[in-house]
Amino acid sequence: MNRILTFLLVDDDADDCDFFREAVREIDATSICYTAENGEDALVKLRNGLQKRPDFIFLDLNMPRMDGKHCLAELKKDPKLRDIPVIIYTTSSAPEDIEETHLLGASYFLTKPSDYQKLLKDLFFVMGRDWSQQPQMLRF
Repeated sequence: MNRILTFLLVDDDADDCDFFREAVREIDATSICYTAENGEDALVKLRNGLQKRPDFIFLDLNMPRMDGKHCLAELKKDPKLRDIPVIIYTTSSAPEDIEETHLLGASYFLTKPSDYQKLLKDLFFVMGRDWSQQPQMLRF
């Protein structure tokens, strides 16, 4: 990696967060991985509390307080945050979730893999893509 990449993982599942952080560290030990427990926490951190703006937001859909879809809608309304690529990172593979998050402005829909090697492959894909040139949402 040429620069230090920064991630914000928004997920209320501690095991999923550990799994994700471990994979990010394996790919690039210099990367920064912030976490937030729900959409509300993520918005507060993004607006007031992170030392470095994330290059990517990985967003779970099913969380307490503010779910991922509501958070995504709020992110895309905010002129300071709307251009950060949002990767939906959820256990869902429901077509209606894929469609709805696409319409809300997500860059990519990634169903959480249970296999560590698959997660590494998915992260390599996300980290290696130029998301500023992406005309429509992709799905793995």
